Amino acid sequence: MHSFILCFSSSPNLTFSFCFQMWRSVPALLLVALAVSNAEELKSKSKVCANVFCGAGRECAVSEKGEPSCLCIESCKPHKRSVCGSNGKTYRNHCELHRDACLTGLKIQVAHDGHCREKKTGQAAASPVVCYAADRNELRSRVIQWLQTEVIPDGWFVKGSNFSEILLKYFKSYANSDSQLDSSELLNFIQHNDSVVELHSYADQESNRLLRSLCVDALIELSDENADWKLSFDEFLNCLKPGFNPPEKKCALEDELYEDGAETQVECNRCVCACGNWVCTAMTCSGKDKHGAVDESADPGAEMTEEEWNLRVAELNKHQETVEKMKVSTKEV
Repeated sequence: MHSFILCFSSSPNLTFSFCFQMWRSVPALLLVALAVSNAEELKSKSKVCANVFCGAGRECAVSEKGEPSCLCIESCKPHKRSVCGSNGKTYRNHCELHRDACLTGLKIQVAHDGHCREKKTGQAAASPVVCYAADRNELRSRVIQWLQTEVIPDGWFVKGSNFSEILLKYFKSYANSDSQLDSSELLNFIQHNDSVVELHSYADQESNRLLRSLCVDALIELSDENADWKLSFDEFLNCLKPGFNPPEKKCALEDELYEDGAETQVECNRCVCACGNWVCTAMTCSGKDKHGAVDESADPGAEMTEEEWNLRVAELNKHQETVEKMKVSTKEV
């Protein structure tokens, strides 16, 4: 595209001078227009994000529809004040730590100021064996596929069997006199066709067997409407109904929600979000390993007993349930 400036004057020299001055002013005018546009954009962002609070490591941004949303900080200021994260990584400043936590989805806290100290013979926090939502859904899918192979359509002279009737047959075979399936009975039912439903998420067989047991508990929790950790036939049917799409539950911690698979550190133990619950290792921590989400009023030199640790994990999940109830009540309002 070409721009033209028409200049008129009785003097050719004056005409050239006037035109030249106008051409020189064009870049300046463009810069002024760009500055005004940026100022209006900043003013609009400031107005839309005025009452929006984003957590640490996040900043408010305006979407194409003009709506506010919290995104991970694009870049932190370059000032240097090194801090050590609870993940053992040194960050340039607090902003970089919280930005990394936002980008990775991990719960990273400040362990102490300065660079992280090298651990000589520290006990590494191993990840606990957990049944993720993907593992639970995989086990459920395999059971459904196995049961569907036993469906027999009605013939000319013989009545077949549908999916519900096959489930009822197995339910009566494995449920005790209380007409309900607990976790051990459901596990026995699933092991009826062991080769089909075997999971191989871990390298060793022991962990894979534990994984299957945990996924059985996750299946019970999925459709246990009265929270008695047993399945009636209707609950059993709903759990394995082919058309049922299991909901995705998130884990809550300190007013934030975390996706399935997110991790956080509690003292020397690692906690993982699995099927909407925090699952943690239960290692005994020495005084120097104690960092992360701990009670500051507690004796820093005392070790947590197994009972105290179980209470701590229960607090995490109780906090999660409280947040989920608050979300439900907010939606209803």
